[in-house]
Amino acid sequence: MFARFARPTARVLFSLPAVIVQRDGVESFMFRMANARGNQIVEANVRVVLTRRETTPEGESVRRFHDLTLARSQNAAFAMSWTVLHPITRASPLHGATRERLVADETLIIVSVVGLDGTSGQTVHARYSYTADDIRWGERLVDIMSTLPDGRRRVDYTRFHDTQPQESPRAHREVSEPATHA
Repeated sequence: MFARFARPTARVLFSLPAVIVQRDGVESFMFRMANARGNQIVEANVRVVLTRRETTPEGESVRRFHDLTLARSQNAAFAMSWTVLHPITRASPLHGATRERLVADETLIIVSVVGLDGTSGQTVHARYSYTADDIRWGERLVDIMSTLPDGRRRVDYTRFHDTQPQESPRAHREVSEPATHA
């Protein structure tokens, strides 16, 4: 009887900053989620919606909603960490955006994740949102995954919200390639 009324909670941790940074040569909006439960969330689906104030051709100020296309929106077994990535292409509502423009447009990015509790099979969900002030430009999320000596994967939650400046590929080449002198 207790199991029937006890509702599982998603307990999904979202990175406090989101980032806009180059990934695979494409500027991308990214944030990290972690499953803080002891079991998996199966058949997890994430949806990301950008909402902002826009002006119609008639001059009316309206709030519009835009679905952000994700590199991967489904995860068969969300067990540890998941970095959600939206490539900023010409079709993206974030194309050409600046922090100032996002603030002026009152932009809010809403994240919703839904899945099934791996033990009970009940639906779990979590929601989070990012404002323009929550986005770090030109920084990347630090790596939090490592492998223990016995081969198990470990998530370092102490660094979960940490970012670092993205090293430009050109700067890396200049440092790693020896200089030639005439």
